[in-house]
Amino acid sequence: MGCSIRLFGLGLALSVTLLIPSSAGAGHRYNPFTDTPQIKNHGGEMLTGKIKLAIMWYGDCGKEIKNTMRNFIKSLNFVGGSPKLKPKVASWWEMVESYQSLMPNAKPGKPPKISVKVARQSSDKNSKFGKVLTLQQHVPKLIQRVTKGDLSLLPVIVGARDITIQGVCYGRCSFCFHTEPPNPQTYIVVGNPEFECPEECIWPFHATTYAPKGPVLKPPNGNLAADAMVVSFASALVDSVTNPMRNATYHSFYSKKLGPCVVCSGIFGRGSTPGNPGLVQTDPKTGGNYNFCGYNNKKFLLPAIWNPITNSCWTG
Repeated sequence: MGCSIRLFGLGLALSVTLLIPSSAGAGHRYNPFTDTPQIKNHGGEMLTGKIKLAIMWYGDCGKEIKNTMRNFIKSLNFVGGSPKLKPKVASWWEMVESYQSLMPNAKPGKPPKISVKVARQSSDKNSKFGKVLTLQQHVPKLIQRVTKGDLSLLPVIVGARDITIQGVCYGRCSFCFHTEPPNPQTYIVVGNPEFECPEECIWPFHATTYAPKGPVLKPPNGNLAADAMVVSFASALVDSVTNPMRNATYHSFYSKKLGPCVVCSGIFGRGSTPGNPGLVQTDPKTGGNYNFCGYNNKKFLLPAIWNPITNSCWTG
Protein backbone atom coordinates (compact mmCIF):
# COMPACT_ATOMS: atom_id res chain seq x y z
CA MET A 1 0.00 0.00 0.00
CA GLY A 2 1.09 3.58 -0.45
CA CYS A 3 0.42 7.06 0.84
CA SER A 4 -2.72 8.08 2.64
CA ILE A 5 -4.26 9.65 -0.44
CA ARG A 6 -4.33 6.61 -2.67
CA LEU A 7 -8.08 6.15 -2.61
CA PHE A 8 -9.30 9.71 -2.83
CA GLY A 9 -8.47 13.11 -4.13
CA LEU A 10 -5.64 15.40 -3.39
CA GLY A 11 -6.42 18.94 -2.27
CA LEU A 12 -9.38 19.44 -4.55
CA ALA A 13 -11.03 16.03 -4.31
CA LEU A 14 -14.66 16.43 -5.20
CA SER A 15 -14.30 20.07 -4.24
CA VAL A 16 -14.20 20.46 -0.47
CA THR A 17 -15.53 17.20 0.92
CA LEU A 18 -13.40 14.09 0.98
CA LEU A 19 -15.65 11.18 0.10
CA ILE A 20 -14.87 8.02 2.01
CA PRO A 21 -15.94 4.71 0.42
CA SER A 22 -18.60 2.67 2.19
CA SER A 23 -15.97 0.14 3.24
CA ALA A 24 -14.70 2.80 5.63
CA GLY A 25 -18.07 3.02 7.32
CA ALA A 26 -21.38 3.61 5.63
CA GLY A 27 -22.35 7.26 5.49
CA HIS A 28 -19.07 8.56 6.93
CA ARG A 29 -17.19 11.26 5.11
CA TYR A 30 -14.46 13.58 6.27
CA ASN A 31 -15.44 17.25 6.18
CA PRO A 32 -12.58 19.75 6.54
CA PHE A 33 -15.00 22.44 7.74
CA THR A 34 -16.51 20.50 10.63
CA ASP A 35 -14.13 17.68 11.56
CA THR A 36 -11.00 18.12 13.66
CA PRO A 37 -8.16 15.80 12.68
CA GLN A 38 -5.67 14.26 15.05
CA ILE A 39 -2.52 14.05 12.97
CA LYS A 40 0.25 12.16 14.72
CA ASN A 41 3.20 9.96 13.95
CA HIS A 42 2.52 6.23 14.01
CA GLY A 43 6.12 5.09 14.27
CA GLY A 44 7.24 5.33 10.65
CA GLU A 45 9.89 7.58 9.15
CA MET A 46 9.42 10.71 7.07
CA LEU A 47 11.49 11.68 4.06
CA THR A 48 14.06 14.13 5.40
CA GLY A 49 17.35 15.76 4.44
CA LYS A 50 17.78 16.08 0.69
CA ILE A 51 14.91 15.02 -1.55
CA LYS A 52 15.93 14.44 -5.16
CA LEU A 53 13.08 14.38 -7.64
CA ALA A 54 13.18 12.43 -10.89
CA ILE A 55 10.43 13.76 -13.16
CA MET A 56 9.03 11.80 -16.08
CA TRP A 57 7.06 14.05 -18.42
CA TYR A 58 4.82 11.57 -20.20
CA GLY A 59 3.20 12.81 -23.38
CA ASP A 60 3.47 16.34 -24.70
CA CYS A 61 3.20 18.19 -21.38
CA GLY A 62 4.15 21.57 -22.83
CA LYS A 63 6.55 24.26 -21.64
CA GLU A 64 4.03 26.11 -19.47
CA ILE A 65 3.24 23.10 -17.31
CA LYS A 66 6.90 22.10 -17.03
CA ASN A 67 8.10 25.60 -16.16
CA THR A 68 5.30 26.27 -13.66
CA MET A 69 5.91 23.01 -11.79
CA ARG A 70 9.69 23.48 -11.82
CA ASN A 71 9.36 27.06 -10.57
CA PHE A 72 7.22 25.80 -7.72
CA ILE A 73 9.84 23.21 -6.81
CA LYS A 74 12.58 25.85 -6.86
CA SER A 75 10.42 28.02 -4.61
CA LEU A 76 10.25 25.47 -1.80
CA ASN A 77 13.68 26.42 -0.46
CA PHE A 78 13.94 29.89 -1.98
CA VAL A 79 14.02 32.71 0.57
CA GLY A 80 15.14 35.58 -1.68
CA GLY A 81 13.15 37.86 -3.94
CA SER A 82 11.29 41.04 -3.21
CA PRO A 83 10.37 41.41 0.48
CA LYS A 84 7.08 42.92 -0.66
CA LEU A 85 6.03 39.59 -2.14
CA LYS A 86 4.81 37.50 0.75
CA PRO A 87 4.08 35.07 2.20
CA LYS A 88 6.76 32.92 0.64
CA VAL A 89 6.35 29.39 -0.64
CA ALA A 90 9.31 28.59 1.63
CA SER A 91 7.16 29.41 4.68
CA TRP A 92 4.55 26.93 3.43
CA TRP A 93 7.30 24.33 3.13
CA GLU A 94 8.51 25.15 6.64
CA MET A 95 5.13 23.93 7.88
CA VAL A 96 5.88 20.61 6.21
CA GLU A 97 9.33 20.56 7.81
CA SER A 98 7.73 21.13 11.23
CA TYR A 99 6.24 17.64 11.08
CA GLN A 100 9.68 16.27 11.82
CA SER A 101 8.99 17.25 15.43
CA LEU A 102 6.36 14.51 15.56
CA MET A 103 8.81 11.79 14.63
CA PRO A 104 10.08 9.31 17.26
CA ASN A 105 13.22 10.58 18.98
CA ALA A 106 12.88 14.03 17.41
CA LYS A 107 15.40 16.53 18.77
CA PRO A 108 14.09 19.66 20.50
CA GLY A 109 14.25 22.99 18.72
CA LYS A 110 13.56 24.05 15.16
CA PRO A 111 13.35 21.09 12.80
CA PRO A 112 16.11 20.79 10.20
CA LYS A 113 15.59 21.89 6.62
CA ILE A 114 14.32 19.51 3.97
CA SER A 115 15.75 20.47 0.60
CA VAL A 116 13.97 19.56 -2.62
CA LYS A 117 15.47 19.72 -6.08
CA VAL A 118 14.98 18.22 -9.51
CA ALA A 119 17.85 15.80 -9.93
CA ARG A 120 16.75 14.11 -13.14
CA GLN A 121 14.19 14.62 -15.91
CA SER A 122 13.05 12.55 -18.84
CA SER A 123 10.43 13.18 -21.52
CA ASP A 124 8.37 10.84 -23.65
CA LYS A 125 6.45 13.07 -26.05
CA ASN A 126 5.51 10.09 -28.20
CA SER A 127 3.79 8.24 -25.33
CA LYS A 128 5.64 4.95 -25.81
CA PHE A 129 3.21 2.98 -23.64
CA GLY A 130 0.09 4.47 -25.15
CA LYS A 131 -2.45 6.98 -23.91
CA VAL A 132 -3.73 4.91 -20.98
CA LEU A 133 -1.30 4.11 -18.15
CA THR A 134 -1.92 1.44 -15.51
CA LEU A 135 -0.23 1.38 -12.12
CA GLN A 136 0.97 -2.21 -12.30
CA GLN A 137 2.02 -2.45 -15.93
CA HIS A 138 3.22 0.98 -17.06
CA VAL A 139 4.11 3.16 -14.08
CA PRO A 140 6.91 0.83 -12.81
CA LYS A 141 8.49 0.93 -16.28
CA LEU A 142 8.37 4.73 -16.30
CA ILE A 143 9.92 4.82 -12.84
CA GLN A 144 12.74 2.58 -14.02
CA ARG A 145 13.31 4.74 -17.10
CA VAL A 146 13.61 7.98 -15.16
CA THR A 147 15.50 6.67 -12.10
CA LYS A 148 17.70 4.01 -13.74
CA GLY A 149 17.20 1.98 -10.56
CA ASP A 150 18.40 4.71 -8.19
CA LEU A 151 16.30 4.19 -5.03
CA SER A 152 17.48 7.50 -3.55
CA LEU A 153 15.30 9.37 -6.04
CA LEU A 154 11.63 10.29 -5.62
CA PRO A 155 10.01 9.65 -9.01
CA VAL A 156 7.26 12.00 -10.22
CA ILE A 157 5.16 10.84 -13.18
CA VAL A 158 3.40 13.77 -14.89
CA GLY A 159 0.83 13.05 -17.59
CA ALA A 160 -0.12 15.29 -20.52
CA ARG A 161 -3.71 16.35 -21.08
CA ASP A 162 -4.45 13.49 -23.48
CA ILE A 163 -3.05 10.85 -21.11
CA THR A 164 -5.28 8.81 -18.82
CA ILE A 165 -3.62 7.45 -15.70
CA GLN A 166 -5.35 4.71 -13.74
CA GLY A 167 -7.18 6.17 -10.76
CA VAL A 168 -6.63 9.84 -11.59
CA CYS A 169 -9.83 11.89 -12.03
CA TYR A 170 -11.94 9.40 -10.10
CA GLY A 171 -12.01 11.23 -6.78
CA ARG A 172 -8.32 12.12 -6.83
CA CYS A 173 -6.23 14.51 -8.86
CA SER A 174 -2.80 13.12 -7.97
CA PHE A 175 -1.45 10.65 -5.48
CA CYS A 176 1.63 9.09 -3.97
CA PHE A 177 2.19 5.36 -3.74
CA HIS A 178 5.14 3.03 -3.56
CA THR A 179 6.47 0.15 -5.57
CA GLU A 180 6.38 -3.44 -4.38
CA PRO A 181 8.87 -5.00 -1.91
CA PRO A 182 11.62 -6.01 -1.45
CA ASN A 183 12.82 -2.50 -2.39
CA PRO A 184 9.74 -0.28 -2.19
CA GLN A 185 10.18 3.20 -3.63
CA THR A 186 7.77 6.04 -3.01
CA TYR A 187 6.57 7.84 -6.11
CA ILE A 188 4.10 10.56 -7.12
CA VAL A 189 1.63 10.63 -10.00
CA VAL A 190 0.15 13.90 -11.28
CA GLY A 191 -2.55 13.94 -13.94
CA ASN A 192 -3.56 16.76 -16.25
CA PRO A 193 -7.31 17.31 -15.63
CA GLU A 194 -7.95 19.73 -18.49
CA PHE A 195 -9.94 17.29 -20.62
CA GLU A 196 -11.16 14.58 -18.25
CA CYS A 197 -12.09 16.21 -14.96
CA PRO A 198 -11.92 20.02 -14.87
CA GLU A 199 -14.75 20.31 -12.31
CA GLU A 200 -13.01 18.00 -9.87
CA CYS A 201 -9.38 18.93 -10.32
CA ILE A 202 -9.17 22.44 -11.78
CA TRP A 203 -11.46 24.06 -9.18
CA PRO A 204 -11.18 26.80 -7.91
CA PHE A 205 -9.97 27.92 -11.35
CA HIS A 206 -13.02 26.27 -12.94
CA ALA A 207 -16.68 26.19 -11.91
CA THR A 208 -17.88 22.99 -10.27
CA THR A 209 -21.20 21.32 -9.52
CA TYR A 210 -19.66 19.28 -6.69
CA ALA A 211 -20.08 22.08 -4.14
CA PRO A 212 -22.17 25.19 -3.48
CA LYS A 213 -21.60 27.89 -6.08
CA GLY A 214 -18.72 30.15 -5.18
CA PRO A 215 -16.13 32.45 -6.77
CA VAL A 216 -14.00 31.12 -9.61
CA LEU A 217 -10.39 32.25 -9.31
CA LYS A 218 -8.00 33.23 -12.07
CA PRO A 219 -4.84 31.07 -12.32
CA PRO A 220 -1.79 33.04 -11.12
CA ASN A 221 0.45 31.83 -13.96
CA GLY A 222 -2.20 32.14 -16.64
CA ASN A 223 -2.62 28.44 -17.37
CA LEU A 224 -5.56 26.53 -15.88
CA ALA A 225 -3.97 23.11 -16.11
CA ALA A 226 -0.51 24.17 -14.94
CA ASP A 227 -1.73 26.03 -11.86
CA ALA A 228 -4.18 23.28 -10.95
CA MET A 229 -1.46 20.66 -11.30
CA VAL A 230 0.72 22.63 -8.89
CA VAL A 231 -2.06 22.38 -6.30
CA SER A 232 -2.33 18.62 -6.85
CA PHE A 233 1.42 18.05 -6.91
CA ALA A 234 1.94 20.13 -3.75
CA SER A 235 -0.53 17.97 -1.83
CA ALA A 236 1.00 14.73 -3.08
CA LEU A 237 4.49 15.96 -2.25
CA VAL A 238 3.44 16.73 1.32
CA ASP A 239 2.02 13.24 1.74
CA SER A 240 5.05 11.59 0.20
CA VAL A 241 7.28 13.41 2.72
CA THR A 242 5.16 12.94 5.84
CA ASN A 243 3.90 9.43 5.11
CA PRO A 244 6.01 7.78 2.40
CA MET A 245 5.38 4.17 3.41
CA ARG A 246 1.91 4.60 4.92
CA ASN A 247 3.11 4.09 8.49
CA ALA A 248 4.31 7.55 9.50
CA THR A 249 2.35 10.78 10.01
CA TYR A 250 -1.37 11.01 9.26
CA HIS A 251 -4.88 11.38 10.65
CA SER A 252 -6.65 8.05 11.00
CA PHE A 253 -10.21 8.29 9.68
CA TYR A 254 -11.82 4.87 9.82
CA SER A 255 -9.64 2.77 7.47
CA LYS A 256 -8.11 5.79 5.74
CA LYS A 257 -4.96 7.72 6.48
CA LEU A 258 -5.35 11.42 5.73
CA GLY A 259 -2.37 13.72 5.26
CA PRO A 260 -1.78 17.35 6.32
CA CYS A 261 -3.20 18.85 3.10
CA VAL A 262 -5.97 16.32 2.62
CA VAL A 263 -7.56 17.22 5.96
CA CYS A 264 -7.71 20.84 4.74
CA SER A 265 -9.07 20.00 1.30
CA GLY A 266 -10.72 22.91 -0.53
CA ILE A 267 -9.25 25.61 1.74
CA PHE A 268 -6.92 28.24 0.29
CA GLY A 269 -7.48 31.31 2.45
CA ARG A 270 -9.16 32.72 5.52
CA GLY A 271 -12.91 32.65 5.58
CA SER A 272 -13.13 29.60 3.34
CA THR A 273 -16.50 27.83 3.24
CA PRO A 274 -17.84 24.95 1.11
CA GLY A 275 -17.49 26.11 -2.50
CA ASN A 276 -15.56 29.25 -1.49
CA PRO A 277 -11.74 28.92 -1.50
CA GLY A 278 -11.36 31.82 0.92
CA LEU A 279 -9.57 35.16 0.89
CA VAL A 280 -6.58 35.19 -1.47
CA GLN A 281 -4.45 37.86 -3.09
CA THR A 282 -4.84 39.27 -6.59
CA ASP A 283 -1.99 40.28 -8.85
CA PRO A 284 -2.78 43.86 -9.95
CA LYS A 285 -1.12 43.34 -13.34
CA THR A 286 -2.52 39.97 -14.39
CA GLY A 287 -5.57 39.55 -12.17
CA GLY A 288 -4.27 36.12 -11.15
CA ASN A 289 -5.16 34.86 -7.68
CA TYR A 290 -2.53 33.47 -5.36
CA ASN A 291 -1.64 32.93 -1.73
CA PHE A 292 2.14 32.37 -1.87
CA CYS A 293 5.10 33.89 -3.73
CA GLY A 294 8.25 32.13 -4.82
CA TYR A 295 11.24 31.87 -7.09
CA ASN A 296 11.69 34.53 -9.78
CA ASN A 297 8.72 36.47 -8.31
CA LYS A 298 6.34 33.72 -9.40
CA LYS A 299 3.02 33.37 -7.62
CA PHE A 300 1.14 30.20 -6.71
CA LEU A 301 -2.12 29.09 -5.20
CA LEU A 302 -1.23 26.38 -2.69
CA PRO A 303 -3.53 24.20 -0.58
CA ALA A 304 -3.93 24.84 3.12
CA ILE A 305 -1.90 22.60 5.38
CA TRP A 306 -2.70 21.43 8.90
CA ASN A 307 -0.70 23.29 11.54
CA PRO A 308 0.12 20.77 14.28
CA ILE A 309 0.84 23.57 16.76
CA THR A 310 -2.37 25.57 16.42
CA ASN A 311 -4.49 22.59 15.33
CA SER A 312 -5.96 24.50 12.41
CA CYS A 313 -5.68 24.72 8.64
CA TRP A 314 -2.92 27.18 7.79
CA THR A 315 -2.87 29.28 4.61
CA GLY A 316 0.00 31.67 5.25
